[in-house]
Amino acid sequence: MLPTSTDVLVVGAGPTGLATALTLARRGVEVTVLDRLAAPPTTSRAAVVHAYTLEVLDRIGAAAPLIAQAVRTPRFTVRDRDRLLLSVPFHDLPSRFPYALLISQAVTEAVLTEQLAELGVQVRRSRQLTGLSRAGDGMLAQVDGEELRTRFVVGADGLHSTVRQLAGIGFTGSSDEESFVLADVRVRSVLPRDEAALFLARSGPLVWAPLPDGVVRLVAAVETAPVEPDAAYLQALLDERGPARRPDRVTEVLWGSRFRVHHRIADTFRAGPVLLAGDAGHVHSPAGGQGMNLGICDAVALGTAVADVLDGGPETLLDDYNARQRPMAEDVLSFAAGLTRMAAVSPAGRPARDVLLRLVGAVPPVRRRIALRLSGLSHRAPTPS
Repeated sequence: MLPTSTDVLVVGAGPTGLATALTLARRGVEVTVLDRLAAPPTTSRAAVVHAYTLEVLDRIGAAAPLIAQAVRTPRFTVRDRDRLLLSVPFHDLPSRFPYALLISQAVTEAVLTEQLAELGVQVRRSRQLTGLSRAGDGMLAQVDGEELRTRFVVGADGLHSTVRQLAGIGFTGSSDEESFVLADVRVRSVLPRDEAALFLARSGPLVWAPLPDGVVRLVAAVETAPVEPDAAYLQALLDERGPARRPDRVTEVLWGSRFRVHHRIADTFRAGPVLLAGDAGHVHSPAGGQGMNLGICDAVALGTAVADVLDGGPETLLDDYNARQRPMAEDVLSFAAGLTRMAAVSPAGRPARDVLLRLVGAVPPVRRRIALRLSGLSHRAPTPS
């Protein structure tokens, strides 16, 4: 049975929704989490947790269990076949977490779900939000024919967000789609197993990211992705875009899939008691591994603001959330689009691009700025003096 009332209704049990709920639950807020899926997915596209996200997760006690299960990478590289164009080091980041974590999104979700369960919060699955209406200073939610009164509703339900649509919030951006293939594979490779790499190719970028247990996550922009990419298809991608002199060899495909993305952002992240976070508010290319990270940062910022309001703080805190996170999302959308464009430079422009990247990599202050941008630390709020 669904409760008849709750302080906060979170719709969506991906990393964003789970992190929002955990932030609220640790503050003693009554939170109900819904998800339309009967079970959490075991395959998912995000594979990196950056330093700033780890700082944010550490505030809600979720960083340590992730670190214990992940590969730590001290650098991020950009390559054109066998040429190393740029190496971005993380070891000197101004953070207690001077690295990025390489770990499947499914593991991140499992850790957050387990911590929620320890606080007595269970995800209510196979539940669909079908209606929202104002009720006093809160909302009345329709869930599979049942009614639930709530002070706030958080839409963390992804690209096709029901919450966003029911709230009448616009979703602005290009109607063009990018098609991506992704897979977890085992490969024979000479590439370092503690380093994520972005391969630039005229046909599109290829991300090569080592995960625990000898698994490698491949993500590639393609014109038309197959529903279930097989070993031959993935081998052809590596042959076309990966190392040339000593090419990778796919030995096993653990799973493969496809997805499509737009570059869009919600007109606002707040409509009264309805708030958006994660892909419900912003979607973009996976280049740079920014999507899930931004969603988790949204989540903890939003959960903190809502908990403060429920503790008697002013509702302007929710406007502050919108004012801070939406420009951050615009910045990340621009950054991800730039990485994608850089990969797709024409053959005539590639030599100049490669020279520019090498020059950038030779200038420590510029290299540091790139590291701060990738890690998310450039978005860290200034420390009060």
